[in-house]
Parts: sequence; structure tokens; C-alpha cells
Amino acid sequence: MKFRFLLWMLGRLMAKASRENPAFQQQLLGRDMVFQLHTLDGKVARQFIVKDQRIASKRGPASEPAFALGFKDAAYGFATMNAKNKQLAFMQGIQNKDIQIQGAPALVIWFQGLIKHLMPKKKDSTKKTA
Repeated sequence: MKFRFLLWMLGRLMAKASRENPAFQQQLLGRDMVFQLHTLDGKVARQFIVKDQRIASKRGPASEPAFALGFKDAAYGFATMNAKNKQLAFMQGIQNKDIQIQGAPALVIWFQGLIKHLMPKKKDSTKKTA
């Protein structure tokens, strides 16, 4: 249930960013495609539709995704997407075959870069207040 909610929330955040965040919109330029995140057992799937510099999502598998990321199960998908070092978690998952990529691997890298625009900006603690 947590993974399903996480994917739904990811869709909401990306839809909002595609309307309001210029850096996010720039990453969508020239990309019209559908991609999906799912569990390998088929119990959870969410598709993300990229069209005209906007992102929408809906539940269920896509018929022909440009790429798909499959996690071994919902608990593993949730843990991986919430890991402190997401890049390391993804790389280990791919090596262990707990994460499977279907389609273009370059688009997975693009997706990971896209997600970085959703993270809240960290306050710079090096600045001193006068």
C-alpha cells in the first residue's frame, strides 16, 4: 500500500512541477512518451504520461512504455525510492536483479535526473546571519 501511495504521490508532484518549475519543464522539452514504475509480480503499476512539457499519471500498466522500472515487490520499491542514497540503492538493485529495466536505459538516467528537481531545496547552513 505504501508503494502504491508513493507512486501516486510521485505523479502528483511531477504534475505540479511540470506546471510550475521551469527547470523541471526544461527536462521535459521534446519528450513525449509514457513510462511506468511497477512491481515484478504485477500487483502494483503506475504509468506516467509525458506530453507537451506536462506529466500526468494513472494507475495500471502502460501498453507500450518507452521504459519501465520493475521492482521485485512493493516493499522493496518503497525502500529503494526512499533510500538516502537513491543512486546507490538503484545500482545495487539492478546488479542484484531486484530491479529490472525494460526499454531504454538512458531514459532511466533521465528519469533519475528529473526526480532531483522534486526534492526540496536544502537550506544553506554555511551562511551566517548578521
